[in-house]
Amino acid sequence: MPTPLVIRLPFPGVDRSWYTEVNHVARQTPWLHEVVRLYALYGVVLFALLLLVAWWRARRSGSITRVSASLWAPLGALLALAVNQPLGRFVGERRPYDEIAHALVLVPRTTDFSFPSDHAVMAGAVAAGVLLVDRRLGLLATLMALLMAFARVYVGAHYPFDVIAGLLVGAVVTTLGWVVVRRPLRGLVGAVNRTPLRVLVAAR
Repeated sequence: MPTPLVIRLPFPGVDRSWYTEVNHVARQTPWLHEVVRLYALYGVVLFALLLLVAWWRARRSGSITRVSASLWAPLGALLALAVNQPLGRFVGERRPYDEIAHALVLVPRTTDFSFPSDHAVMAGAVAAGVLLVDRRLGLLATLMALLMAFARVYVGAHYPFDVIAGLLVGAVVTTLGWVVVRRPLRGLVGAVNRTPLRVLVAAR
């Protein structure tokens, strides 16, 4: 396996300081540990449910554009995660608990890259994708994405800049991807709507 090119990210002192402050908050709120830990580890299931609800609402709306966006949203999230893998290996940032002694860590430690956060990339991508489908549901997805980003720092797994960058990477990849695939995907949905598979794209 090739050695990662470790890049010194901007404002390392600020990033470490913010991480330490959130870690201190975590130490002072043990009653929150289990809830935040579960969300940080398994919140991805809730984002999958959001994608399903977005597709269901789009299908009932009768809008080809909204249905197309609901089909793109999970694909955009997968693409964002795929983009994030080489980016993370290229930067090669170590996890904060490998550098900060006595950090409180509430989740299993891993040896993969820290920047950008995969969980934050997923959350940002899903939030952007759901916003393309349904603004109200998208606002809920955005709130959940922000909570996921905070949770990943709270449990000690990432620096704040790791999750901020992750949210941005996810949102940008999904949004730019939609600009590229919107027209052909609308054509595909329109074609499917004229076949026996139309139940996948239309409620009636």
